[in-house]
Amino acid sequence: MVHSAYDAVELVAGVPGRIEAVASHAGKLLVAASDPEGFLRSSDCSLRIYSAPSPADGGEIQRDGPYALERQEPRFWRRPPLAMEVSASRDLLLSLSEWVALHRLPGLETVVVVSPKTKGANVFAWDDRRGLLAVGRQKRLTVFRLDSGREFVEVKEFGIPDVVKSMAWCGDNICLGIRREYMIINSMTGALTEVFSSGRIAPPLVVPLPTGELLLGKDNIGVFVDQNGKLIQDGRIIWSDTPASVVIHKPYAVARLPRHVEIRSLRAPNALVQTVVLRDVQKFVQTDNCILAALTNSVYGLLPIPIGAQIVQLTASGEFEEALALCKLLPPEDSNLRAAKESAIHIRYGHFLFDSGSYEEAMEQFSDSHVDITYVLSLYPSIVLPQTHIIGEHDKLQDMPELARESSDVTDEMESYSLQLHESDDKSPLEIKKMSHNALIAVVKYLQKKRSAIIERATADVTEEVVSGAMHHSLILSEPYKSKKPNKKRAQTHTSSIAREMATVLDTSLLQALILTGQSSGAIELLKILNYCDLKICEEFLKERSDYMVLLELYKSNDMHREALQLLNQLVEESKSEMENTDFNKKFNPQMIIEYLRPLCRSDPMLVLESSLYVLERNPSDTIELFLSEKVPADLVNSYLKQHAPNLQSIYLELMLSMSESGINPNLQNELVQLYLSEVLDWYKILKEEGNWTEKTYSPTRKKLICTLENNSGYNTDLLLKRLPQDALFEERAILYGKINQHLRALSLYVHKLQMPERAVAYCDRVYEEGAQQPSKSNIYFNFLQIYLNPRKAEKEFEQKIVPVASEFPGIQRVSSATKVRGGRTGKKVVEIEGADNIRFSPSGTDSGRSDGDRDDVSDGGPIMLNEALKLLSQRWDRINGAQALRLLPRDTKLQDLVSFLEPLLRNSSEHLRNYLVIKNLIFRANLQVKEDLYKRRQAVVKIDGDSICSLCHKRIANSAFAIYPNGQTLVHFVCFRESQQIKAVRRANSVKRR
Repeated sequence: MVHSAYDAVELVAGVPGRIEAVASHAGKLLVAASDPEGFLRSSDCSLRIYSAPSPADGGEIQRDGPYALERQEPRFWRRPPLAMEVSASRDLLLSLSEWVALHRLPGLETVVVVSPKTKGANVFAWDDRRGLLAVGRQKRLTVFRLDSGREFVEVKEFGIPDVVKSMAWCGDNICLGIRREYMIINSMTGALTEVFSSGRIAPPLVVPLPTGELLLGKDNIGVFVDQNGKLIQDGRIIWSDTPASVVIHKPYAVARLPRHVEIRSLRAPNALVQTVVLRDVQKFVQTDNCILAALTNSVYGLLPIPIGAQIVQLTASGEFEEALALCKLLPPEDSNLRAAKESAIHIRYGHFLFDSGSYEEAMEQFSDSHVDITYVLSLYPSIVLPQTHIIGEHDKLQDMPELARESSDVTDEMESYSLQLHESDDKSPLEIKKMSHNALIAVVKYLQKKRSAIIERATADVTEEVVSGAMHHSLILSEPYKSKKPNKKRAQTHTSSIAREMATVLDTSLLQALILTGQSSGAIELLKILNYCDLKICEEFLKERSDYMVLLELYKSNDMHREALQLLNQLVEESKSEMENTDFNKKFNPQMIIEYLRPLCRSDPMLVLESSLYVLERNPSDTIELFLSEKVPADLVNSYLKQHAPNLQSIYLELMLSMSESGINPNLQNELVQLYLSEVLDWYKILKEEGNWTEKTYSPTRKKLICTLENNSGYNTDLLLKRLPQDALFEERAILYGKINQHLRALSLYVHKLQMPERAVAYCDRVYEEGAQQPSKSNIYFNFLQIYLNPRKAEKEFEQKIVPVASEFPGIQRVSSATKVRGGRTGKKVVEIEGADNIRFSPSGTDSGRSDGDRDDVSDGGPIMLNEALKLLSQRWDRINGAQALRLLPRDTKLQDLVSFLEPLLRNSSEHLRNYLVIKNLIFRANLQVKEDLYKRRQAVVKIDGDSICSLCHKRIANSAFAIYPNGQTLVHFVCFRESQQIKAVRRANSVKRR
């Protein structure tokens, strides 16, 4: 980085004698020069004041012509001054010759001479803000304070290790250069801290910085430290030679070297800015607007070149960082111009970095330039942008006249790069540079960084349009007599929103960049959130790239579910046909369709059903589980499956029945049972034709049918009985009879047709346990005994019971003489019940009606089954009425065979009798105890005398009627007691009313 930061202008030439010190005040130069005749010996020294040919506003040093001598004060000092400094804020001149003296400017009147405390001093440091003066004399350091601008008051005096060679204030501390070391001393406490050595060649050099920090010389290196002497990280300047003195003139550090003046930047890495050839420079002094370099007989001024000109130099030479740093130094009132310059520099810097392959750094510069994203995206020909009405950055700048001149470089820069892009389009494809992966990665990060602010603005615009549209709609509704045509301009306004268009450009470009860099997952995440991707461009782009996963998410984000499902079905089908491509087969499978349909089950169930046929055929269980878990209306699913996939209807109903905790609709239960029965009947006909049918033959469907009939009750029993064959499926018929409380028929089928007495016993147990709360719960076992011991009478009694209960089951056919004639068969006569008083039937044991085709499904009677009856009595003796069972047994039954029945029965009866007697006696004794206690309490004696007082009214009872509380001590008047009871009753009634 080498550019012209200062111009060296000779301000004063031909000064008689040797220049000892130099300063400036109000645009004038103050030069301390030794008398010519005393050049080689200590002699008096004069003060010469030079002024510019034309005075300037603000008292700055001028570039125009040499300065002329305005005034001379001969013998102003007895000895040549070692140091001289001007306090511009106080109009004072401080000088150190034999001692420290203070003169008023511009008249040079002597204000105060600090003597003898400063006599023989060799260095001083002035703090103009606080008016503090630190003076180094021999091995003493004295601090003075300027009081009222007239005199110095000694504040502190400290002893130091050696003579001070260099010194500067740093806050409340003072940095001292002693011997070849640097020390920090606290001006209040005198605490001394060593910092580090000053090197082997040069003496100590302490330079204060405007920030309060320090620059300490160590041979040819300048080290930055804070106010406490601690090193600042990466803070050092390396000079080309050992400097004699250094002046800080922000943003540069200027060093006086033996053969030239060297200027370096204060910003790391402190690069060389400029070299000014000035030999034999004796003094270096900083002023407000320049640096004074005093030679032996002349004074040069290093006048800074305007910041704007330096920025142009740096930008032209490619030193963009330094140019941007200088932009910060432009005056605050020119903030717009500064922004324009910074934007131009950022753009040029961004293009420079982009062409150099530093894509991410280039994007940072484009972002800092606040240029539109459309300009940045124009650098990427592989990204297709949607048509917009967005005004370019250069057009915006042209609309601002006050920035026209400063923004011309921005416009030129954009136009030049746009021209390059157009020229590249005219080249052959082989000459076009392929966009690198790193460049696309950089633009992805750039767009993601910009996205939040742009999307926020677009969303705010959309919200505002929606609110305004709603207000407009409400105004239309409030005018019922006006025409109510739909407002078609609203959508156009929404689309033409600048913020919305910018968001569309950003999201569309970001999606393409993500795909081009292989970040399909990132593109999917983008589509899952609020986005403004252009549907047409993104759809064509994704189809060209065959990135179907992202395309599916694009359809989904735009509510194009039908198109997404069609594509997904196509991909799954292709995946199935291309089995050799394992990755593709693994990528697309029927499960993806199910997962896509899952969120649609509640919003659009018909679309789910229409799109589920493909997966129903290939993955029925998962598809039906989807219907169940997402609570798609069961009637709707069943109706759809019945029409389009009847083979899957039973599977759906089975899974629904197994997964539903509260059961399923009775209509669906009946539908499932009917499906099972239809399949079982078809299976039965095949086996019957083959001659392989037996009642103990079970298919999986028949097992399901029996299980469903036993565990559910929502189906239509009457309709099922009509469909059952007369000569088969007796087990199903028995279950159905049990559901309508025709227990006698059910038991008869188990015993006589199915030869399964154990099932009959289990049936009785189940009926007994279900009716355990009913008073006549043992009748079911008594009916069972009738089937064993009197089958003919049981059948006859069953037929007699058809008449009173047939009306409860309208589907059961009533047998009459007319039906006998029409049916052409000999029916059984219905007679009245004989001996009904001896046998009682509970409602749970009532057998009612019969259905069509059920006339010959029970036994016509046969031999009694005494052994089975005795076994039943021995197993269920505690559930059977013993007296009724004994009356039903044949007279020739041996008592030996009844031992297993009578023994536990009698033992249990005896035990119950003993328990009842014990309970009776206990109750009797308790009754006697209560009576005895009552007698004792009635015999209680209460003594009432003249001192007895009522506990309620606190008056004497005397001869009045009285009452005594159960504790035997509390006495009250009977009238008081009655009134208190009435009051309690009224309060209780009021509290009940409040509730």
